[in-house]
Amino acid sequence: MQAMQYEITLPADYDMGVIRDRVRTKGHLMDDFPGLGAKAYLMRERGVDGSPVNQYAPFYLWHTPQGMNSFLWGPGFQGVVADFGRPVVQHWTGVAYAEGPAGAGTARAAVRRRTPLLAGCHAGDHLPDVIAESVRETAQLGDEDGLLYASSVVDPRTWELVSFSVWDHAAPTAPGDLYQVLHLSDPGRDALTPGRQW
Repeated sequence: MQAMQYEITLPADYDMGVIRDRVRTKGHLMDDFPGLGAKAYLMRERGVDGSPVNQYAPFYLWHTPQGMNSFLWGPGFQGVVADFGRPVVQHWTGVAYAEGPAGAGTARAAVRRRTPLLAGCHAGDHLPDVIAESVRETAQLGDEDGLLYASSVVDPRTWELVSFSVWDHAAPTAPGDLYQVLHLSDPGRDALTPGRQW
């Protein structure tokens, strides 16, 4: 499993209806994209749910690298580039994945929590132990009412751990940045292996 996200931060007075319309008219184009586990079309709106910014920030889980590459080098991502410029694409390798009790529900909100894994930042902890704890936390999150799915991923270049979860209600209690989910394309979610990813 590979995770990917780009964040397009927009002006404070930007009409976020433009993003809603974009997803409404184009979101379905990823509903059967080969290699895609799930794409959550995420938005944050300045002043809503504590967000300091207007932002469009889709989060992807890929079950094949070919699918991810096909998107990045194909017309889908080029449409993003044409409309917003070429954003930085963050990329993480999978650590853990869990399906939740609301797996077939309607995605309404998502939470992303970023944690730096700096050398010595966890006194007495050794990196494999920190990752094992993240696997346990993802499994525990999988038991939460309202959860569609959750994942834990790491960027070994920057040593950043990211926990990401999608919910069927607008106000999940998981800690992190809260996003509205405008659409969920999940053609290969059943191909994402539950549990730890090695």
